[in-house]
Parts: sequence; C-alpha cells; structure tokens
Amino acid sequence: MSEWDGKSKGSLIGYKIFVFCIRKLGIRPSYFVLYFVATYYFLFLKKTNRVTFYYFHNRLGYSRAKARKMVFMSYYTFGQTLIDKTAISAGMRNRFTYEFDGIQRLRDLLADKNGGVLISAHIGNFEIAEYFLSDLDDQFQINLLTTDMEHRAIKEYLESIASKSSVKFIIIKEDLSHIYEINNALSNNELICLTGDRYMEGVKHYTHSFLGENANFPAGPFLIASRLKVPVVFVYVMKEKNLHYHLFARQAEVKHRDDKGLLAAYADNLEWMLKKYPLQWFNYFDFWQSFKK
Repeated sequence: MSEWDGKSKGSLIGYKIFVFCIRKLGIRPSYFVLYFVATYYFLFLKKTNRVTFYYFHNRLGYSRAKARKMVFMSYYTFGQTLIDKTAISAGMRNRFTYEFDGIQRLRDLLADKNGGVLISAHIGNFEIAEYFLSDLDDQFQINLLTTDMEHRAIKEYLESIASKSSVKFIIIKEDLSHIYEINNALSNNELICLTGDRYMEGVKHYTHSFLGENANFPAGPFLIASRLKVPVVFVYVMKEKNLHYHLFARQAEVKHRDDKGLLAAYADNLEWMLKKYPLQWFNYFDFWQSFKK
C-alpha cells in the first residue's frame, strides 16, 4: 500500500445499505449505522489504519491517543459524505444548506466564456458540487478528467435510484486524444475538473513538501492545467455540522506553463484546508511512502 492502487473505498452492498437506511430512516438516523461500519474498518483494515494514523500522528502532530480516535472518526466522516452524496443525488438536496466562499471567482470565470480548470482533491465531498453550482449558472458543464472508471456496478446502481448526473467524463488515454476533448470543452465555456493528490506508481510525478514531509504528486494535472490558457481555481466542498456544506474557491496566481509553481500553490492551499478540516482527507494510502523507507 505504498501508493494508490487506482481503487476507491466503497462497495455495491455498502451503497445499497445506505440507500435503504436513507429511505426507511432518514438521513440523520442513517448516520447511526455508520458507527458499526466505522468500527469494522477500524478493527480490520490494518494497513489503512496504519497510514491514516501516520497522517494524524506524524504529519498533523496529534498525540497517539487522539490520532487513534481520529482514524475512527475519519471513517465515520467518510461514511457521512457517502450518505449525503447518495441522498442529494436521490433528490433530497433541499434537506441541506450550503454557503459559498470565493464564488465570485467562478462567476467571473463563466462570464469570460473561455472555460476554466478546477483542481480539487480527495477531501470533503466534491462530487456533490454540481448540485450546488447549479444555483450559480444552470448552463455550466463540468467535465471530470479521470482514469478511475472502476465500480461500474455502483455507478449504475446510483443512476437507477438517483437523478441523472450532468457531469461528463473525459478519460485519460495513452494516445493523448483526451487533450482534444479538453480543448473542445473549454471552447464551449465548460469547466475541466482534476484532482491532484493521488499518485500511482509508474506515472510521471513531482516530489514536493507537504505537511512537513516530501510526497509524490501526479505531474499530469499540473502539466495540463498550467498549459491551458484559462483560469485555474482550487475548489473544495467541505462538510460542516447540521447537514451544511461549505464550498471554497481560490484562484491560482501562477504564471503560464509554470507547472511546478502551480503544484506549490496547490500544496499550500490543500495544507490550509486539511488543517481546517483534518478529518475530511479520504486518501487512504501511504501518501508519504513512509512505510517503504
């Protein structure tokens, strides 16, 4: 587990349990079920526990006792975001409240009609952004650039019980044909969304200090975003208390084609977010390769 293996947490049966609980009990009572799920993860996912404990104890500086508690709470919080995502996509958006921080940057971006790049991370609940951004402009289109198309059964199941997502996928291909898709989307004033915090072995990467220790970041998102002549905005959708979400948008102030400068700005911004929301980074792998050393 020294690097991300290309698979995300979650299973089809898990989603079915969430949907059943939401329909029969409601959103808040469904959170209670998560204590049992989080307990299972905490007791049996030894490798994941180890790297998550390292994040809390070694990188954020929590005591060993608090770090162990935070590992459990991280699983619980992750489950909450899955329940929220399922509920919102199933038509329960009005049960939630939300606020925007830096939303004018996105308004300006869309008004310029040149498209833009959103860089996010595996924190919070970015996958529900489309349901909140629809209040901003009902004509906007998000294109998610990804290599992660596993778990088709989960996506098909969610589509069968939820409102259809408007997000389009641009799949990264070896022949680089995805570059043409990106340019076409931008020419239509659409948004390209990437994540910059998952590195896979064998993929071009950059090493950069993160939370006081060097870590590998995928080079692709920063190479692509820095070469497109459109604004780049860091966007995160973070869970708050009482079914409330907070969307953050910060424009990257870096020079054109300065991919490493963009990475540095991203790392700084992501550090700030994690210190504010330490439980909401759901990157359950050995990000710092601390167990390979």
